[in-house]
Amino acid sequence: MHRRIIAPGALAAASVLLAIPASAASASPGAPGIGDPYYPAYGNGGYDVSHYDLRLKYQPATDELEGTATILAKTTQELSRFDLDFLLDVSEVRVNGAVAAFTTSGEHELEITPKTPLAKGATVTVVVRYSGIPSSKQAYGFTSWHRTADGGVGANEPEAAWWWFPSNDHPLDKATYDVSVLVPDGSQAISNGTLQSTSSRLGWTRYNWRSNKPQATYLATLAVGKFDITTGTTESGIPVVNAYSKDLGDNAGAARASIERTGEIADWLSGYFGPYPFDALGGYVPNTNTGYALETQTRPFYSPRQFANGSNVSVVVHELAHQWYGDHVSVAGWKDIWLNEGFARYAQWLWSEHEGEGTAQELADYVYASHPADDAFWTVKPGDPGAANQFDIAVYDRGALAVQALRNEIGDDAFFAVLKGWPKKHAYGNASVADLQKYAEQISGKELGPLFDTWLFQPAKPAAPAARTASIAKVSAAPAQPKSWKKIAATNDVHEH
Repeated sequence: MHRRIIAPGALAAASVLLAIPASAASASPGAPGIGDPYYPAYGNGGYDVSHYDLRLKYQPATDELEGTATILAKTTQELSRFDLDFLLDVSEVRVNGAVAAFTTSGEHELEITPKTPLAKGATVTVVVRYSGIPSSKQAYGFTSWHRTADGGVGANEPEAAWWWFPSNDHPLDKATYDVSVLVPDGSQAISNGTLQSTSSRLGWTRYNWRSNKPQATYLATLAVGKFDITTGTTESGIPVVNAYSKDLGDNAGAARASIERTGEIADWLSGYFGPYPFDALGGYVPNTNTGYALETQTRPFYSPRQFANGSNVSVVVHELAHQWYGDHVSVAGWKDIWLNEGFARYAQWLWSEHEGEGTAQELADYVYASHPADDAFWTVKPGDPGAANQFDIAVYDRGALAVQALRNEIGDDAFFAVLKGWPKKHAYGNASVADLQKYAEQISGKELGPLFDTWLFQPAKPAAPAARTASIAKVSAAPAQPKSWKKIAATNDVHEH
């Protein structure tokens, strides 16, 4: 899934291979889903994308988007047809330069039939020309495109791409990106990665963004509006670009007071998780009416509402922790969401320790004691919560509690070795909860099956003996609420996707 550089001498051989069509008899359609049981129609089968080149024009006044997406991919089977996940109106599709037939099906499937079948292992270039009004499109009764007074924003989890570019929309198919956006002078276009260049002509300005590390489709973002933009550099040398809508009103100061600490927090997190894995950093706050934040790669999305009660550094810690746990290493399937949310929440607990406002142990004890055994909180299994509970508060709080139980079981030396070694082991790839258990067992030398089962997979509150074994709630009296608890709880709407 890394970008491939093809030597000129290999191009002739590649073109010969592409000139030989696959046998029509052996070619078959790619699956309309990648195989995730939580979201059977998400992603697609039969190919793997290496790069998206998106050339867009957006009119904020009308929410009209025009685009040409060039998708570089490699087939994983002989294909007579394949799907992309997309909602806007398509005018033309070409596959390897030839006009291809296309139609739509289901809620969000664009079915493409190339002029000739594609051989297994073939390098493929797909060009899709499209247009539409993203805010007018819904799938499954919702939209992931947020219309604002001065433009629009594409950001959501587990799906956001359908509203602004065609894709293989599942974290298993990560790719690099070039996003070039033409907007009227006076508006700005914000996306992931580094701003390569800008140019203006005849009342329009083009912004060219590049993400040069593999990125999941739901982590790609686009925001167009009128922003105040700040730039800087972290102590470790990473460039930082932050953007704030000019109409944030009373929330503007608190948003800046929080997000301008991005570089400081990323440097601090690197002490736990290893070197920051990307070459760009930042955050942006459009004037949306949503409540959630999202770890869009290199440049997290924040909602103004998260700063309504003042600065909210804890939510910045959460989204930046995802740059390692969620972005650098992405889930193999959506059932593995604990690898993202449990560890991002735990980073907030570590920040609480750093700030002297309650240790991770005190927070774990408080979570355990705050939910009686008959609380529905315990019926959600963080290790496999089900699609309906993917962003339930239990995935966050019970998920972080499980991380503390693991820390207590294997000891700090092994635990912090796992925290830092895990992103390195699966760098720019995907992994599952089972993979983490296996890795923690290798690092610690302990068999961790019972612990993972108790804290992640049982739909019940771990009984007192299990809690004491994991050094949770060792005291009988109800623990006091840690000072940081209200700040952490104020970030609970990050899961309201």
